[in-house]
Amino acid sequence: MPTNKQRRVAAQRRLQRQLERRAELARKRRRNLLVVVTVMAVVLVAGAVALVAGLGGDDDDSAQAAASSSSAAATEGTEATAAPAVTNADGTVTCTYAPDTSGNPNLTDVGTPPDPASTPASGTVQLLMSTDQGDVPLTLDRAKAPCAAASFAFLASQRFFDGSTCHREVNQPTFGVLQCGDPTGTGSGGPTYKFAEEVTPETTYPRGTIAMANSGTPGSTGSQFFLCFVDTDLPPDYTAVGTVDEAGLAVLDTIAAAGNDGSFEPSPGGGAPNLPVTITSMTVVA
Repeated sequence: MPTNKQRRVAAQRRLQRQLERRAELARKRRRNLLVVVTVMAVVLVAGAVALVAGLGGDDDDSAQAAASSSSAAATEGTEATAAPAVTNADGTVTCTYAPDTSGNPNLTDVGTPPDPASTPASGTVQLLMSTDQGDVPLTLDRAKAPCAAASFAFLASQRFFDGSTCHREVNQPTFGVLQCGDPTGTGSGGPTYKFAEEVTPETTYPRGTIAMANSGTPGSTGSQFFLCFVDTDLPPDYTAVGTVDEAGLAVLDTIAAAGNDGSFEPSPGGGAPNLPVTITSMTVVA
């Protein structure tokens, strides 16, 4: 028969084994929780990146290949750089419209904006975007985005947008936009030049904002733009170039109410608008 001392030693051993098992279970729970949190963070970040990248102009395989070749050229130092605007002594700015040498076959050559070394940086430009769904008056703000405003007005004067379709619509509570500005209607087209984004950390995209799309890399703004019909939650990576007036927003609301075909789902989101939109003309009116 075991003595009291032996019984105490056996009880202590059992207690020690129990404590060790509990500690091991706690370590496993912490490990599993860390794995779950890490996976969730990766999924959320990937989703946000996909959503934002969708505002660029690389929606098909050929454009993706062109973007890859562009990145390689930049690494080798042969790709032209779209430098940020420089303010001149007279209050104008110098804009750099760098040639797009990516090899993208969907680019349309209409030249570059005239006199980029002396671009106006005050006042507004009035455009009329006439579509088969109604007129959308646009006001470009030269003070906020002089290079984008100059490029937008130049392309309109060259009839660059005429006859093009708005290829993408997104209709979410905090991300509602109609994306246009690609003459090919593929989502990968634009002019043969690119320029730098004009943004600050305070740039936001409330309802009525006109903003320039880009490919997700710095200095890749071209002709594609998106019109916000809800307060849109995006990082400050896209040049806010102007505003849509109330009459134009009414047209956008009608287009948004019809939804989209979901062809861009699950990422970058949205699809071709169910109510097709063609820009019949884009003209400078003042």
